[in-house]
Amino acid sequence: MNLARVPRALFGVGLFTVMAAASLPARAEWPEMPVRIVLPFGAGGVADFTTRTLADRLSAKFGRRVFVENKPGPGGINAALTVLNAPPDGYTMGLAAIITALSVATFNKLPYDPLTQFEMVSTIGIFDMDFAVKADSPYQTLGDFLEAAKARPGKLNIGTIAIGSAQNFGTELFKSMAKADVVIVPYHNSPDAVVALLRNDVQMVVDFAPALQGQINSKELRVLATSGLTRSPAAPDVPTVDEAGVKGYEVTSWNGLFAPKGTPKQVIATMNKAMHEVLAMPDLKVQFEKVGVEPHASTPDELMHMVRSDIHKWETVMAATGMAKK
Repeated sequence: MNLARVPRALFGVGLFTVMAAASLPARAEWPEMPVRIVLPFGAGGVADFTTRTLADRLSAKFGRRVFVENKPGPGGINAALTVLNAPPDGYTMGLAAIITALSVATFNKLPYDPLTQFEMVSTIGIFDMDFAVKADSPYQTLGDFLEAAKARPGKLNIGTIAIGSAQNFGTELFKSMAKADVVIVPYHNSPDAVVALLRNDVQMVVDFAPALQGQINSKELRVLATSGLTRSPAAPDVPTVDEAGVKGYEVTSWNGLFAPKGTPKQVIATMNKAMHEVLAMPDLKVQFEKVGVEPHASTPDELMHMVRSDIHKWETVMAATGMAKK
């Protein structure tokens, strides 16, 4: 363009516009303010520990605070509603876990549908259940326990936490698949179940590895089998339930992040990328493995597939065991 032919007044306006645009700050990338992660569990558990560890690393990465808010309640409903009622801007996210799938299987009607109202972000970690006995138990293998159950129908007890929990459902699935005539005894929490095992009220406890790690490390408990289809990296010498003879048995717990429906795809992509980077950090892996968790990042679609698959699995277990929905 020949600037000499541009009217002086128009040239002045154009120059001002260019200078003003150049002086504007670049649009900040998400996040521009603190990010809240809402947990469906109380403080102190494995989900709380792993999510807070993740949040600390994300805070350092983003230069913005990422913090955890505990909102326990039946089926994770309180926490889910808190997230889903928040603006879909990524500044409130929630923890999806196996309880997300279990709540669909166990409640007649939920005030939301996780398959259509959640935007999945990424998994955080994966962990198995342990089938554990006292250190001085006569059962050296899971096969020994099942043989004893066959010889003494209805006389052996297995402790879990509350009815409707993944541990309780997983034990019902084990009982059904193994055709074992055992009594499943639910307790309020993991410590109560462990105490019951140590005083021989129950002869085995089925719980997620992190809940039993202290007693396993102190040699009070022995693990006979783990619940994944492949051996746990945290216990490579321990056979799986499938290897021990209950073919096809698999219960693996997981947790991950979700956001409200309508959260911008770029926000999801930014958090997903950050989680992949943070969960690959060697020092984080060490922290997670101390509580029996394998850090694992996924795509949003992979996390949604896990939710969908577990809903189908636990609804099948409900039907097979004759358990009624709440």
